[in-house]
Amino acid sequence: MPWQNSRLSLLGWGLFQVAAYFVLALPSLVIIGASLNPASTFSFPPRGLTLAWYMKAMETPAFTDSFLLSVELACLATALSLLAGTPAAYALQRYRLPGLQSLHSLLLSPIVIPAIVLGIGLLMFANLIGIGQGLAALLLGHFVLTLPYVVRTLISSFSLFDVVLEEAAQSLRASWPVVWFRVILPNIIPGLLSAAIFAFVTSFGNVALSIFLVSGSAATLPVQMFAAVEHSSDPTLAAVATFVILITGAIVLCIDRLANLQRLI
Repeated sequence: MPWQNSRLSLLGWGLFQVAAYFVLALPSLVIIGASLNPASTFSFPPRGLTLAWYMKAMETPAFTDSFLLSVELACLATALSLLAGTPAAYALQRYRLPGLQSLHSLLLSPIVIPAIVLGIGLLMFANLIGIGQGLAALLLGHFVLTLPYVVRTLISSFSLFDVVLEEAAQSLRASWPVVWFRVILPNIIPGLLSAAIFAFVTSFGNVALSIFLVSGSAATLPVQMFAAVEHSSDPTLAAVATFVILITGAIVLCIDRLANLQRLI
């Protein structure tokens, strides 16, 4: 019967979703399980439960210093990307001027360029302008990397924004700063939050580009973890990876809650 076929289709789709989510979550579950394993080697399933590897990770300066650097770098890159990407997305969405389509393609090009090629190019550019490897080069590289995600996300937000509100404010002789800060920005806060989390997570977890721009005194956490894999096999790395997973998940949940609350206001 039709209703039975419909129920079977819904059941099949539900099982497919559960299987897909399980496959996506499986690597993270393995990492979390290995980080709690009391054995001195990376193994799964765990033979017990311990937090010793988390304590060791927090007592290792290489991991704590690189974590703080990654957070600082991701925050700075996100802030710069929002400052530059918000007006760029507004112009690309609102106006149809010669050259804007080329600018659009240029802003989104870091997404399609292989990260290794982009890293080599940015390293050569950093050496050319005299900043070399280090925090300044990393900030430049992460700004270039995160800007496309901000622009792409905010273009979608501006496309959903009702232009009538902006025109109404202008007809009431509101100045442009008032229109921007009292009308436009409050209505795209969910988009700004989404763009910020995309930029932060992209910057915080980047390895392929960062590895070309780090210096001995400025290594991000993913690069530090990548280097530690070569000479370490204990679950400390799993503990660090679990900490990153939990931090990222908490940020996503907080942003999602804030965005939902904003929609209800």
